[in-house]
Amino acid sequence: MTPTGHLDPDSCYRAVQSRDRRFDGVFYTAVRTTGIYCRPSCPARTPAAGNVTFHPTAASAHAAGYRACKRCLPDATPGSPEWDVAADVAGRAMRLIADGLVDREGVEGLARRVGYTPRHLGRVLAQELGATPLSLARARRAQSARVLVETTDLPLTDVAFAAGFSSVRQFNETMREIYAASPSELRGRRGGASGGGAVRMRLPVRTPFAGGRMLDFLAYHLVPGVETAGPGWYARTLDLPHAPGTVRLELADLPAGGTGFVDAEFRLQDLRDTAAASERVRRLLDADCDPRAVDDQLGADPLLGELVRATPGLRVPGQVDGDETAFRTVIGQQVSVTGARTVGGRVVAAHGRAVDTDVPGLTHLFPDAAALAAADPEQLPMPRARGRALVGLAAALAEGRVELDRGPDRDDVRRALLDLPGIGPWTADYVAMRALGHPDVFLPTDLAVKKVLAGLGGDVGDAERWRPWRSYALMHLWNTLMPVTGQTEAD
Repeated sequence: MTPTGHLDPDSCYRAVQSRDRRFDGVFYTAVRTTGIYCRPSCPARTPAAGNVTFHPTAASAHAAGYRACKRCLPDATPGSPEWDVAADVAGRAMRLIADGLVDREGVEGLARRVGYTPRHLGRVLAQELGATPLSLARARRAQSARVLVETTDLPLTDVAFAAGFSSVRQFNETMREIYAASPSELRGRRGGASGGGAVRMRLPVRTPFAGGRMLDFLAYHLVPGVETAGPGWYARTLDLPHAPGTVRLELADLPAGGTGFVDAEFRLQDLRDTAAASERVRRLLDADCDPRAVDDQLGADPLLGELVRATPGLRVPGQVDGDETAFRTVIGQQVSVTGARTVGGRVVAAHGRAVDTDVPGLTHLFPDAAALAAADPEQLPMPRARGRALVGLAAALAEGRVELDRGPDRDDVRRALLDLPGIGPWTADYVAMRALGHPDVFLPTDLAVKKVLAGLGGDVGDAERWRPWRSYALMHLWNTLMPVTGQTEAD
């Protein structure tokens, strides 16, 4: 198999020669003479240009017969930022595969979510990503298994099935093929393990990473019962495919320097949810963003430059559940953030599912679409029109008329949202930004944005020159109004 044609070999090789960390996860370097593939920044000696090929995914390198480098661990990198920038069918499919959809619903389920036939989807992914859906899912399973092998004391048989393998034999063969080591050998090299039901991971993010401001945003908007936060940390419940779970994140600023890591501790009732849990939390952190590309463009802007230099690596907070983000957006319409937190907490207490956790303050899952679709809008703690909009949105999500799992085309989702009573452009675009990971959303009618722009001597017309990073420009404008909440215990 040959790698995909959209990677320019000369540009890729220059990145490898300079060990440019910005390209880690964007492409992979396969070395014919060693049979190993690496990340571009691998500290090993640079191979000769005639001995290398370049692959857009780790799965493409696997399919071509290469093993992962034991030194640079190329599969432990952020994903390509192009998946969200372009949001084409390949990017949308990669998001769903990373969430474990192929393991749960098969290639047919993946194709249905992105609106293609299985055969045509296979052709598209082979052309764009150098691997079939099954190969991409296999690579994801291998990465999940390695994390469990190296970070938990689970029996290896349990690891195999938790990672999504259908048999222990398949698990052993895949790990030897990709990592040139058996699972027991990988466990023997680990630096330490966790116990007590916890799965501890280091989630890769590109740097710089404004973790402190991410924490401030999440703590300021948290919904009681579902989320809690304190000095340097944030925790929340997770409604996962097989069973509930929780995650606690240690969030701090990470300076520029390639790939950094956010420490995460998951408590999962069903370890088959490991991959989905980690992928959803990475979405929340906007982990695949290329902050240097964003900051280079916005930092040169006469209006935004000072704000960007003051907070390098600012992210757009994403989501762990698209439906929840949409519901919270409707609940927060035309009320203060504090008011939205209070109303959200009441909705959770009345309609959310109670769960037992060992994290104080985490008591419920956010209500799902079916639960809110069955609610009486007259009884919801909000104006009747907004209550009807919330219930109507829930019904559309429960019936599949609107899907917010990053599978459908963004423009199609926006049109479907605008067709619902009570959902206007501001709401639809905010949902696109946070639930669908759209990097180029601007909200010209937002009163806070207008106020900040006026204070800077600009207006909403300036946003055109911030493409394709208008969502990040928006966050920098909002950031000037965001209180510092992460340094003290959130109430």
